[in-house]
Amino acid sequence: MNKIEYQFFDSPMGQMVAGATEDGICFLEWEDRGGIERILKRVGKRYRLEEVQVEQNKFITQLEKELQAYFDGSLTQFKVALDIKGTAFEKQVWQQLLKIPSGETRSYGQIANAMDNAKAVRAVGRANGMNYISIVIPCHRVIGADGSLTGDGGKLWRKKKLLALESKSLSLFE
Repeated sequence: MNKIEYQFFDSPMGQMVAGATEDGICFLEWEDRGGIERILKRVGKRYRLEEVQVEQNKFITQLEKELQAYFDGSLTQFKVALDIKGTAFEKQVWQQLLKIPSGETRSYGQIANAMDNAKAVRAVGRANGMNYISIVIPCHRVIGADGSLTGDGGKLWRKKKLLALESKSLSLFE
């Protein structure tokens, strides 16, 4: 299979779109983050694929089930296979994001330090923004050095709710 299959589905925080290759999930985005055409163009370019089509596959089915459990508060770590494409540096940052436990946060500086590259704070921020698999690769767990909620492609209100859900300090539906 030399294509990406994708599906839309609803979440408690808005419509999402997920895509997968034959190897795993390659994107999970909020539909309102630039519209589906922009998302598919960006993903198709990164994966060098011309064919991106609406179709269900086993990874999307598994992701939907895991996301339901996540939003219900019963899942803290995703198990669905991922097909991650990016630069070596981006992949290193995303691996650091995957190490942040549910309910905790890290600053860009802490991530750069964990990578033994304290001067890479801005590059960490850029790589964080290039993450195409929101929630699963938890870019929402990255905050400013002063503890403030900083930029998030999924919108700051969602970031706040996701962090609250994970810390169990606020009902998702408030």
